[in-house]
Amino acid sequence: MSNRSSFNELLEVGAHFGHQKSKWNPAMAPFIYSEKNGIHIIDLNKTVAKIEEAATAIKNIARSGRKVLFVATKKQAKDIVAEKTKAIGMPYVTERWPGGMLTNFQTIRKSVRRMSQIDKMATDGTFQNISKRERLQLSREREKLEINFGSISDLSRLPAALFIVDITKEHIAVAEAKRLNIPTFAIVDTNSNPNEVDYAVPANDDASTSVAYIIDVMCKAITEGLSDRKMDKESAGEENDTKAHSANEAEELVEGAKVKGFSKKDDEDGSKKPRKRTTTAKK
Repeated sequence: MSNRSSFNELLEVGAHFGHQKSKWNPAMAPFIYSEKNGIHIIDLNKTVAKIEEAATAIKNIARSGRKVLFVATKKQAKDIVAEKTKAIGMPYVTERWPGGMLTNFQTIRKSVRRMSQIDKMATDGTFQNISKRERLQLSREREKLEINFGSISDLSRLPAALFIVDITKEHIAVAEAKRLNIPTFAIVDTNSNPNEVDYAVPANDDASTSVAYIIDVMCKAITEGLSDRKMDKESAGEENDTKAHSANEAEELVEGAKVKGFSKKDDEDGSKKPRKRTTTAKK
């Protein structure tokens, strides 16, 4: 199977540009190709391999029916992540990461339910029976909740994995996921520690073109996983129908044999003979 990305494509989007040499993290040494004009250059051959590894793993998660939460609050990535993940139905956080998002998930769910309550109040006539000031307060509360939690309203349980853009900026998200043993995927630049996440993709996490390219690859992998899941369900349904049909046929044959008076045992030659009815003479 061919790789999901290529060296030339990554080169075109500027994924090879790292940070200044003075800001590097020594743990990124295996992924650095060279240094030019004080800037580290990332080895894109290793990036291609890591993208393939991460995409395969994330596809399997999607195929299992679980959710992947995307996290990107930096300016040059937030709109890209929101657009691409919304299209495939995955949750995302592109505003401020709410502390306790994972470790205190039940409280976060209460905030999401509060949004639903306000929406219901707006449609069931409650707004008509309260003052204008109270309606305004509820509307502002709803707007604030929408900004912070609207993108995770469909996340009814903890995500199966996180995909993070810039683990240095999103260190709280990384720490919470690690505490709960939730697998982490991330675009990791030369100023970060790739050992902090399970699937590190060494690449430029500041350029919007680089981020968009890698996020697009991951979203396509998720789409493939969801498609495979749908096919698995259809195949399972057809198999169950076949089994049920076979069982019905077998049951009909048995009932037919009982009606005709066939014995349960075959003769030595394999043929079936009708049972002989015996009558007892009355005394």
